[in-house]
Amino acid sequence: MIRRKYHCEKGWGKIKCTDKYQYLSPKHPTNPLKTMSTSPTEIAAFFEKNGYYHAKGVFSPKEVAELEKDFDRIVLQLSGSGEQINAKWGGAVMDKIAAKDSVVVHTHNVQIYSAAWLRAFMQARFLENAQAILGPDVILHHSKLFQKPAEKGAPFPMHQDWSYFPTIKDTMMAGIIHVSNATDEMGCLRVYPGSHKLGRVAETNGQTNAEVLKEYPLEKATVVEAEAGDVLFFHYCTLHGSMPNRSQQTRKTVLVQMHSGSDRIENGNAHPNERLVLSGWNYEAKRSLGNEQ
Repeated sequence: MIRRKYHCEKGWGKIKCTDKYQYLSPKHPTNPLKTMSTSPTEIAAFFEKNGYYHAKGVFSPKEVAELEKDFDRIVLQLSGSGEQINAKWGGAVMDKIAAKDSVVVHTHNVQIYSAAWLRAFMQARFLENAQAILGPDVILHHSKLFQKPAEKGAPFPMHQDWSYFPTIKDTMMAGIIHVSNATDEMGCLRVYPGSHKLGRVAETNGQTNAEVLKEYPLEKATVVEAEAGDVLFFHYCTLHGSMPNRSQQTRKTVLVQMHSGSDRIENGNAHPNERLVLSGWNYEAKRSLGNEQ
C-alpha cells in the first residue's frame, strides 16, 4: 500500500513503497536552489540529497543563439549523411508509450562538429556548477545531441544510465544543456529525486521490462521543466525518463557526460570515451591510455 505525507518546508512530497523511499514534487516543481548565486556547498548538498540539480541561466541568450545555430547545422549535416540518425529505443516498454512514427535525432560528441560546442563545455558558469558536484577535476566522457521533433518526438522510458558507462567510483553524471525551452508537453526530463541512493540496480537500462521499474512509473516522476540556457545535472544512478514531445515546438538538448578526475571507466566498456579534461587534472591517465585508438 502506498502512504503519502508531505514535507512543506521545501515543497517535496514523500512516498513510501514497502521499504523504499521516493520523492515526488508537484507537476512543475520550484527548485529552491536555482540561481547562479547559490553557493557550491548548497549545490553539492542539493545534488547529494536529490541526485540532480537544475542550474538556471548558465548560458546567456547570446551564447544560446550561437549554440543553437551550430546545433541546427549539425542536425542538417546528419540529415544529409544517409546514416541512421533516429535513436528511438525499442522493446516492449517503448511499444507502450511511443507512437510508431516517433523520432529522436541523435549523434555522439558534438565537439567533433563544432568549436562553439567545445567552448560551451569549458564555459566558466557551466564548470562552476559541475565542480560544485564533482570537485575541481572534471573529465568529459562524451556528449550527445538529442532533438525531439515537434508532435512526434520520441519518449525515453524510466531508466538509470550506469550500465552504459560504469565508473569505478560511480562519480559519473550528466549535464543537459537546454538549447531550447523544455516543457512537460515538449517531453522534458522527469526524475525520481533521491533514487540515486538505490545505487546500481540490475536491468534498469530502460530497454527491458524490468520488474523493479514498475515501482517507478514514468507518469508519476517529478517533471523538471527548463528554459533555454539552463543546465540540468543528474547522477547516472538517478531514475529518469521523458514523455513524447506532443507540442508544436522542437526540443533541443545536448547532454554532457562527465566524471571526476580521480575516477575512470570500468575495463571492457565499449561506449565512446573522450577523456577530455575540462578542468583540473586526470589522475587516471597513463601512457597506454594516451595511445588507445
